[in-house]
Amino acid sequence: MKRPGRQLQNKDPAIVQRCSIHLPRVLLCAFLAMVMSAAAHAEAPALKIGVTSGPHEEIFEAVKKVAERDYGLRIKIVSFNDYIQPDAALDAGDLDANSYQHRPFLASQVRARGYKLVGIGRTWIGPIGLYSKRYRKFAELPDGATIGIPNDPANESRILLLLQKEGSIRLRQGIDPVTGVNATPLDITDNPKHFRFKEVDAAQLPRTLDDFDATTVNADYAIKAGLNPAKDTILREDGSGVYACLIAVREQDAKKPWVQQIVAAYQSPEVRQFILSRYQGAIIPAF
Repeated sequence: MKRPGRQLQNKDPAIVQRCSIHLPRVLLCAFLAMVMSAAAHAEAPALKIGVTSGPHEEIFEAVKKVAERDYGLRIKIVSFNDYIQPDAALDAGDLDANSYQHRPFLASQVRARGYKLVGIGRTWIGPIGLYSKRYRKFAELPDGATIGIPNDPANESRILLLLQKEGSIRLRQGIDPVTGVNATPLDITDNPKHFRFKEVDAAQLPRTLDDFDATTVNADYAIKAGLNPAKDTILREDGSGVYACLIAVREQDAKKPWVQQIVAAYQSPEVRQFILSRYQGAIIPAF
């Protein structure tokens, strides 16, 4: 029986010599390919993702970790303090994507400003609600109460639809935020408690709690102001409607691989658990 250790001794010396010469070259080529690939990755520009400060920014920090670890993406988070600039920056090419808005708001911006933007992945729902420093229950609001509402079409319509669902007002027929038929106070056909509505920029509404009988605050701005949408509201959405936030990109980028990777990173179990544990029901995953 031949011993395995002696098999090489019976081979053609020329073959052995060729192996000894070419094997290091193969290893060297593989090493150089790895180095070049790593260098190319290091030089690739980071994807710029726009968010609004608060929960959107906090959650995207968690998304960034997953995207970089699992997909090799490089991400730079760009924070904004209002709802208008992130879409303007995305459409202008200053961002690669943004993550802060629900579909009716995006649709309203596309119609109003002609942006070529699309939504490509649901993120979370932050129920809008009414807060008050003067009254503990919505039913306690007096006749003629002043209510602060957002001045952007999508969120203004959102709170008016909530008040209609509560039975406090009635809107004209045909209001549909998905197709862009948003409600304003002018669309109120019945207002038995004679509520008065004051339109204010959404980011500034938490500052009006001392000024109005009740104030509308989006969940992200509420959390930044130290309010808990799950506990502090006197009236609150149930989160089952069309107002889930999403990731938006330019139409031309919608089918690029990195877009789906960003969505997959966001909708990962790790990010889902972060949202649940960090916000304790104040906002909830929409995936």
